[in-house]
Amino acid sequence: MNHLPALPILLPMLAGVLLLLPPLTTTLDRQRLGSLILAGVNVLVAILLLVQSNEGGFHLYALGDWQPPFGIVLLLDRLSALLVFVTAVLLFAALLYASAGEDRTGPYFYPLMMFQVMGINGAFLTGDLFNLFVFFEILLIASYSLLIHGGGKHKTQASVHYVLLNLVGSSVFLFGIAILYGAVGSLNMADMALRIRELEGTNLRLAEVGGMLLMVVFGLKAAMLPLQFWLPRTYTVAVGPVAALFAIMTKIGVYSMIRVHGMLFGDDAGELAGMILPWLWALGLLTLIIGAIGAISSPSLKRTTGHLVIVSVGTLLIALAVNSEQSISAAVYYAVHSTFAAAALFLIADLIAEQRGKTYDRIVRSRALAQPVAIGIAFFIAALSLIGMPPLSGFIGKLMVLASMESTSQMGWGWSVLLLSSLAALVAFSRAGSTLFWRTSGESTDRKPAEPAKFVAIWLLLAAAPLMSLFAGPVVDFSNATALQLFDLSSNPALLLPGSGE
Repeated sequence: MNHLPALPILLPMLAGVLLLLPPLTTTLDRQRLGSLILAGVNVLVAILLLVQSNEGGFHLYALGDWQPPFGIVLLLDRLSALLVFVTAVLLFAALLYASAGEDRTGPYFYPLMMFQVMGINGAFLTGDLFNLFVFFEILLIASYSLLIHGGGKHKTQASVHYVLLNLVGSSVFLFGIAILYGAVGSLNMADMALRIRELEGTNLRLAEVGGMLLMVVFGLKAAMLPLQFWLPRTYTVAVGPVAALFAIMTKIGVYSMIRVHGMLFGDDAGELAGMILPWLWALGLLTLIIGAIGAISSPSLKRTTGHLVIVSVGTLLIALAVNSEQSISAAVYYAVHSTFAAAALFLIADLIAEQRGKTYDRIVRSRALAQPVAIGIAFFIAALSLIGMPPLSGFIGKLMVLASMESTSQMGWGWSVLLLSSLAALVAFSRAGSTLFWRTSGESTDRKPAEPAKFVAIWLLLAAAPLMSLFAGPVVDFSNATALQLFDLSSNPALLLPGSGE
């Protein structure tokens, strides 16, 4: 059996345990070095998985060699491999940035980051609905502690709201799983998809209720309207490296909609086929609008970035609602671009806050930055990418989403709202950039320049924008193949049952 699909879960788990034990736990330098080495190995494993998935087909890993639908399985396909790779790069960049001093502000930073990634990778790889819940809980427990890293009143207040909201979400998740299990009699996603097609009467209605409850849970994780209110404040109070890693969190909610609802309630699910698509279209448009308004009115750069994450979620929901191979391909491309760009901007905002003194990253007149040119160039590239200006990847991603809309109503509403959200992002960044870099008072003579490691981490993430544009052909080909594979699994989930996998 090929054990490679299990490594993105096992490596962070073992790394988190090792970082809690001597000799790594005795000094911060050892934790830094050990974490970066382990994160580098994680990136290499993710690249191998990406190459393996691109060879075609899918790969099932049955834990303990217990075959589905009775055993727990991990599913590796193009989409899960791509998101595991994005997570691995985010982790390495966040740890590199934190190693320049941010890790000193609180204990257990590195083990918690590893456990967080373990939960994220598990959510992307699992083929079992209950274990999706388990990995959600793992990543959430780690995020609770990471959110208050460094301490402070504002972090404590935000964490209380974040914890309570997610506890409610976890309860709803369990109710949804229980209802679906009662109606279907299985929690293996492929097996459930086949059984749902045969449901009638009461069990059909129960499956519909369970599916809608899961949409609420995934919408909460994705920050979909009206459940988006937690994100800007939570991401604003988190330290830069944590906020950068959190950039992938909303994509977990969107991914879960693609994986769970796309497979269980796909085009061949009979009466329940595509039951959340009308909801996704309306809520996606509203999420875009509320995110754009929030970005324009935000008082700080971090909060602006948080609202632009909501804008990206709205864009992805619209692409999912169109529900074609072209729109899903656009969503895959745009998800990768927006994750890297938002993560880079969170780190840039953290760097700006560090060099501006008591005003932090608030969009008000303040002292000059110690490195205005270097930070300004990075800010300019991140802003262009998130706005969707050519020639960077944001332009290609939004163009793909726009091109996927075919009907008159889709083009009328989708084009208008998406283009207006780009205009709002342009206004927000123009306001922020002109204030942060030009409206200064005095020189910043007592501020030390940032450590080179911080700029390396930022540029590692920013490099995705020009690279995804320069190599747009192969990247779009991969996203097209990913969309085709998702539709194949949706129409024929039996491919993931015994005797069918590769």
